[in-house]
Amino acid sequence: MKKKFKLQDLDCANCAAKMEEAIKKLPGVKDASVSFMTQKLMIDAEDDKFDSVLESAITCISKVEPDCKVIL
Repeated sequence: MKKKFKLQDLDCANCAAKMEEAIKKLPGVKDASVSFMTQKLMIDAEDDKFDSVLESAITCISKVEPDCKVIL
């Protein structure tokens, strides 16, 4: 399953790269991208694990940049 989400208050390209790297390492993730320019998050993960992957991804994002929010 592949889904896109809007990000709010993503402040730097370096943070976006760190978030993307951390999300790609999560179990069940096939692919992920975080775009600083478009303020978007794309996650491609296994269907049955998608909800837990999304929760883990949100945790990764808040660890890198606490002010950044994922708009669901």
